[in-house]
Amino acid sequence: MPRVLVIEDEIKVRRSLEAGLMDAGFEVKTAANGNEGARLAALAGFDCVILDWMLPDRDGLQILNDLRLAGDTTPVLLLTARDAIDDRVLGLDSGADDYLVKPFAFAELLARIRVLLRRGRSEPQTVLRAGDLELDLLKRRANREGETIDLTHREFEVLEYLVRHLNEPVTREMLGLDVFKEPDYAYTNVIEVYINLLRKKIELAGRAPRIVTLRGIGYKLQE
Repeated sequence: MPRVLVIEDEIKVRRSLEAGLMDAGFEVKTAANGNEGARLAALAGFDCVILDWMLPDRDGLQILNDLRLAGDTTPVLLLTARDAIDDRVLGLDSGADDYLVKPFAFAELLARIRVLLRRGRSEPQTVLRAGDLELDLLKRRANREGETIDLTHREFEVLEYLVRHLNEPVTREMLGLDVFKEPDYAYTNVIEVYINLLRKKIELAGRAPRIVTLRGIGYKLQE
């Protein structure tokens, strides 16, 4: 049974993560502040650490830096409300294996944990690839077959989400909650507008479509 350490000061979030992870088959330990989290993390024996950036006593980056300086290579998923490029770079450069911006869907967090557990400790992932489509997460750039694709900030976020769920169904509800942070968008045409804009920009004439509509479900980016 994989052992996960959750370091999170928001009590509702911490309890929700603990319950959800236990239901998913994980053994879970929790800490409500930076000092307690650092103490538990230093004991080692965990397969993954879910670490909030902003913590009382000692923040997440301090804990992360201490772990890496001590030679601890346990995969760390950093939770943060910060989504600026500089913040992403700082988190990854400090030793995080992945990051997730709050608020998030538990299903996505669970999927990212499973990826980290499968691949173990590795270099931070700053480039995502889906066949001939490539996304540079730090520079916020996309290209297909070497040709740069001009995307707005929101278009990039939608495409990144689809790439992270490559060959998997993505519902309108998932996009509304995780990307737009507006669950009600699932019931408007806003999401469809962005999907159509992406199709115009990433599809190549004479090639099979990359983004397909799943009737009654949502969308799928196929490799």
